[in-house]
Amino acid sequence: MESIIIAQMAVSGAFMGLVYALIAYGFQLTYATSKSINFGQGELVMVSAFFSLTLINVGLPYWLVVPGGLLFGAVLGLFVERAGVRLALEQKSEGWILLTIIIGLFGFSAAENIWGRDDRPFPTPIPSESFQVFGVSITPLEISVAIGVLAVMGLIELFKRKTLLGKAFEAVSADRDAAELMGVSATRTIMLSYGLSGMVAAMAGILVSPITTVGPTMASALILKAFAVAVVAGLDSGFGVVLIGLFLGALESLASFYIGSGWREAPGLILLILALAVRPNGVFGKASIRKV
Repeated sequence: MESIIIAQMAVSGAFMGLVYALIAYGFQLTYATSKSINFGQGELVMVSAFFSLTLINVGLPYWLVVPGGLLFGAVLGLFVERAGVRLALEQKSEGWILLTIIIGLFGFSAAENIWGRDDRPFPTPIPSESFQVFGVSITPLEISVAIGVLAVMGLIELFKRKTLLGKAFEAVSADRDAAELMGVSATRTIMLSYGLSGMVAAMAGILVSPITTVGPTMASALILKAFAVAVVAGLDSGFGVVLIGLFLGALESLASFYIGSGWREAPGLILLILALAVRPNGVFGKASIRKV
């Protein structure tokens, strides 16, 4: 019986870990092209979830809500790039760190004033009744999370490898200066990466909201864990974030069950500290070579 409980907690946590992986993937997209990340990514998840909930409340069908929410997230990502990142990168400064944090705080305040401070349920046509797989209960909502995460990441990776815009993305990721010499616009490519990152954040919000509800504080609960996944996996590791996300989600669920819910955040913090101390490039990251 105890083994079934352990398996149940691990599986349920692993599905949530996929959401962390998706948000972490958004960090990777922007870091690849500009060596910058959006520290307000959690607020993009939250605001996009609220916007998608608004579309549902005005009567739009779910099959229109999802693309509408993704488009809104992409627009938010482009706004972050233009308002908080571009000038700092042109000046070769680290000002984007503070600016993305400020934009995130603005998004939090806007959400509280527009939608209120209370958590709200997120209606979905996906049934929530569970079914048994080898004694472990799994819900269609959890399956939808796995399908959505893997589908979005797979489509973006396919886009990067099979389209001209995607190849420009890969070129700037490999060597920005060489790409510009070949006629690739680094500025437009960075815009693309932030747009994709915002879309990924919106997808994460749409997937997780039916499970956790939508509220202004949902960003803080997700962003630290997603950042831990990105750093532990490596900011250039591709699908390595999926493995680390699964592991962290299962680990925090087990820690919450055996030690107490107050320790739920501990595994992510411990993994983050260990990664920074022992392997700063991440478990799946490539070692950086500096010329002297």
